[in-house]
Amino acid sequence: MLDKFGIAKRIAQEVKDGYYVNLGIGIPTLVANFVRTDIEVEFQSENGILGMGPFPFKGEEDADLINAGKQTITALPGASYFDSATSFSMIRGQHVDLTILGAMEVAENGDIANWKIPGRMVKGMGGAMDLVASAENIIVAMMHTNKAGQSKLLKRCSLPLTGVGCVKKIVTNLAVIEVTNNGFKLLERAPGVSVDDIKAATEGSLITEGNIPEMVLTI
Repeated sequence: MLDKFGIAKRIAQEVKDGYYVNLGIGIPTLVANFVRTDIEVEFQSENGILGMGPFPFKGEEDADLINAGKQTITALPGASYFDSATSFSMIRGQHVDLTILGAMEVAENGDIANWKIPGRMVKGMGGAMDLVASAENIIVAMMHTNKAGQSKLLKRCSLPLTGVGCVKKIVTNLAVIEVTNNGFKLLERAPGVSVDDIKAATEGSLITEGNIPEMVLTI
């Protein structure tokens, strides 16, 4: 079973040379720390930066340099800063190759709910709805179940939707799963996790074909 850092490491393997990548708040922000050093990747944040680097070491934080989640970050050589309108032009213009988001729920048809729990105060959906409406490649980073042990990979989302039919792949603490026309397809198991464990934790339809390999965290 993976922790949040393991999830980020596995997703980092999906990042390819030359990609422009947007990282959502939560687990996705950790991905920048685990990208291979032999490839060039530009991380974009909708609050107005292209060229984000890893999180700063303690004592080296710059309070004026933050990501969309208000966390202090670093900037790589050549990074650029711009206003929100320009940032969302990049997103809506489909200039981002990969979007990595957290989620509270994902449905077997690729619907995602990640911005609001009814009855709880939220400031708004942020850039999430623009990201899911514009991105062609969305990977979700999430825990497979909630704190009560209930599945977060569902037949149908119960929370207000952020986007419809947009998620392509999900990496959880238990598995790597692809969203297909027939439901969730199990691609890899987390270390020490069985197929039966994943089936028990998944409410939506789960397709298992052949021998499901255990994921290898190479980064």
